[in-house]
Amino acid sequence: MIKQYKLRFYNFRLLFLLLAVSSIGVLLVGTARKDLMTKQITGVIMGLVIMVIVSLIDYSWISNFQWIMYGGNIALLLIVRLFGDSANGAARWIDFGFIRFQPTELAKIIIILFFARFFMDHEEDLNSPKTLAKSAVLLAVPLFLILEQPDLKNTIMITAVFCILIYIAGLSYRVIGGALLIAVPLMIIFLMIVVQPEQKLIKDYQRSRIMAFLYPENEEYSDDTEQQNNSKMAIASGELTGKKLSGDQVTSVNDGNFVAENQTDFIFAVAGEEYGFLGCTTIIILLLFIALECIRMGLRAKDLSGKIICCGMGSIVSLQSFLNICVATGMGPNTGTPLPFVSYGLTSLVSLYIGMGLVLNVGLQSSAYNKELQKTIADKKEEYL
Repeated sequence: MIKQYKLRFYNFRLLFLLLAVSSIGVLLVGTARKDLMTKQITGVIMGLVIMVIVSLIDYSWISNFQWIMYGGNIALLLIVRLFGDSANGAARWIDFGFIRFQPTELAKIIIILFFARFFMDHEEDLNSPKTLAKSAVLLAVPLFLILEQPDLKNTIMITAVFCILIYIAGLSYRVIGGALLIAVPLMIIFLMIVVQPEQKLIKDYQRSRIMAFLYPENEEYSDDTEQQNNSKMAIASGELTGKKLSGDQVTSVNDGNFVAENQTDFIFAVAGEEYGFLGCTTIIILLLFIALECIRMGLRAKDLSGKIICCGMGSIVSLQSFLNICVATGMGPNTGTPLPFVSYGLTSLVSLYIGMGLVLNVGLQSSAYNKELQKTIADKKEEYL
């Protein structure tokens, strides 16, 4: 379960990157809403402690409980479906009184861990129709429960992450080509349907967000485009160094409250206004390096399971960062996706740290494994000579 590792094998570079971007997140959350800064600090500390503990537990041992985790994940999503606490028309939280917990955020990590072991167990027959059908069904169950909350953005996010995981596992290009031939026409048909006023595929507010992105000049969708327009104005007003460093006290986002949820969905607007182009670039570079570090550790993993875990976590950081920044800059429809390690949200923050703990353990295992392998090779050379 818990092994003894040499300290020099620990990836302090990734730890430093996480601390840096989380510190920026605390600062920005405190700027957006001072009353949430203490909670964000608590979340970072809690996440770091859990991450260190998880990083010392053998991920191969954890993956032995894949079906228990899968069942627990389904149970939590069912509880949300039946007894979940609602906000903004969606039931996505379980309220324990002292804390609200969003199981979907943890579900992303569990799904990565589950399929990492599943795909490794089926490495030889991954491209068989039986294995592909089984993996599709296993994915469809949690996806349906998440979609019913409703939570379209995380449904799409998890689907995209799953596609990356199965590609890393060794999905053949013939299957990929066939899937694209089916998926692309279905996507076009889907978009053609959802733009219709009387469609039933998605909720009205979801359709409005899509329509506002496609037709931003239409007065009918002005309420949906207002937040993004104000977000772009806030980012542009920060210019190179931002208003915090320049001493300009006029702030459209914080003092004027022109952008709702600026501590979560539009935290990037706060970064742009307060710290300008330099602040935004720093956040993007840190998140990019975190994703690249996950991929680098995945390439060195001792087995396929570790490789999938690392690439899965790297894909979550990359995709969520891309979507959040696209929304804040008006390059995509409003999705409500948090910026990893920066946006306020304790469930998201702690869940991401759990995932990073797994990544760190993959790195420890691969370093120890490679060291042991080199020693074995050296011993055999001596015996041969």
